[in-house]
Order: sequence, then structure tokens, then C-alpha cells
Amino acid sequence: MVEYDPHRWWSYFHYLRGSMVKEIVGRVLLCLVWAAAVVGFHHHVRDVGVPPTVHTLAGISLSLLLVFRTNASYDRFWEGRKLWGGIVNETRNLVRASEPFLGRTPLYAALVHWTAAFPFATAAWLRGQQRHLGPHTAPLPSQEVADALKAQHVPLTVARRMTAVLDEGRRQGLYPEYVQMQLDQNVQQLIDYLGGCERIHRTPMPFAYMVHLRRALILYCFTLPFALVDSFGWVTVLATFIVAYVFFGIEEIGVEIEDPFGTDDNDLPLDTICQNIQSNLLALLPGPPSRESPGA
Repeated sequence: MVEYDPHRWWSYFHYLRGSMVKEIVGRVLLCLVWAAAVVGFHHHVRDVGVPPTVHTLAGISLSLLLVFRTNASYDRFWEGRKLWGGIVNETRNLVRASEPFLGRTPLYAALVHWTAAFPFATAAWLRGQQRHLGPHTAPLPSQEVADALKAQHVPLTVARRMTAVLDEGRRQGLYPEYVQMQLDQNVQQLIDYLGGCERIHRTPMPFAYMVHLRRALILYCFTLPFALVDSFGWVTVLATFIVAYVFFGIEEIGVEIEDPFGTDDNDLPLDTICQNIQSNLLALLPGPPSRESPGA
């Protein structure tokens, strides 16, 4: 995700990163060349101008379609952010609530490390990247880590290890069964948030809507010079460029944010979120006992 100051305007005017310019430059330049060809043909061969009424009406409908497109995509983006906010909260709640019962036992350290690994496993799963559990898996049993990485569903396997740790605490008599059930509710919530992220990731915008919108955009932008050439002359080239840049840019923004779990410039900063979760949780682990000074 691109970090920026919303109060600054002109300092970001020339930014290319995250602005969709690189993604749409080919389409916009093609419209520009086509508009120049239409104007040249109109002036030097024969009149090809048409009344602008149809384009005026179509432009209103197309604008509404684009508004719906970006709103639907932003809803998916914001829902994804809320789901990851839930992952942040539930990992903290699980470790916080289990500390009074597990205390300084090895089980508590194992639970903290498995919980810290869950966001990394989830992010890699959603991105289709190489499976990993984060940089701090050394304290965990190597065989369990290897088995988790080989599993069909890595985040689910990590959640199972978290549940297994909680169950072991009950078996050791550290807390009764109803406490285990309450603590495991946090693990269940993590699975629910994971399922919500998978729902967004695996359910793209309906194909019919996407293809119809793009066909309408292409038809509108490539026929626009015919509607403007009589009134604007060579300024038609500039007008077509502006309209194509705006319309194609809006559509591409919707494409980029509809699946917010990737690595594009405008996707959610999952790496940062995972690292923050890990730092917060590992900081709760008991450190080595401090040595008192001789005079204390």
C-alpha cells in the first residue's frame, strides 16, 4: 500500500506508483492515436462527424456503471480490511486471555508462536505465494512446522495446532473444559475471518458485468472522436485523451482493489500487519528473570 499525506495535493501530482497510469497508458495512447486519425480523416478526406446526442446519453449511463464498479470494489477492499482488523484483535485476545492460565509454561510460548504464525500463513495462502509461517518458527517443534507447511490448507493446520495446545493445557489440569472452550472461541473467530477473506479472494466480480462494462468503455471512447470532431476540431484529440484517461482509470482502480490481498500498490499492507501482530505477541512472552543488584 502506498503511504501518503491526504493534506498534500501537488506533491503527488507527478506520482506514477499506485496511480494506475502504467496500467492504462496503452489503452489511453491507442485512443489518442485513433482520435488524431479520425480528425485528420475528417479534415482531409470527408466529413465523419455525428450528432453528440447518443454519446451524451451513453456517457451518463457509463458513469453510473463506473460508480457502481468502484463502490462494489471498495466495499470488498474495506471488508477485507475489517477482516484483517479482526485477525489482529483475535490474536491479541487469545494470547491475553490464555496468559493467566498457561502462565510461564512451555505451552504458553508454543501458543504465542503458533498464533503469531497464523497471519503469515493466511497472507501467503491468500496470495498464492510460497508457504511460510513467518520468521520466528524456530522455537516450535520442527516436525510440526514441516507438517503444517505440507498440509493441504496451511492456515487451518496452524489453527489446529493452536487448538491442540489449548487442549494440552486442559489435559495437564491448568484449567477446566469450559475455559478451554472459551479460549478456543478466539481460534474459531480466526477461522471465520480467514473464511471471509477467502470468500472475497475467490469470488470475483460477475463476468457478465465486467465484460459488458469494458465493451461499453471501448465503444464509447473509440467512437467519441466522431461526436466531437465537428465542434472541437483538433481539440478532439485532447478531449478524447482526458475522457479515456478518466474512464479507463476509474475502471482499473476497481480492478486493483476488488481483491485487496495481493501485492499491488493499492492492496492491503498484509506484510506490515503480520509483522505488527508478531511483534505485539512475542513481546508478551516472559523474558529471562532480571538480576537484582547486590545492594537491592
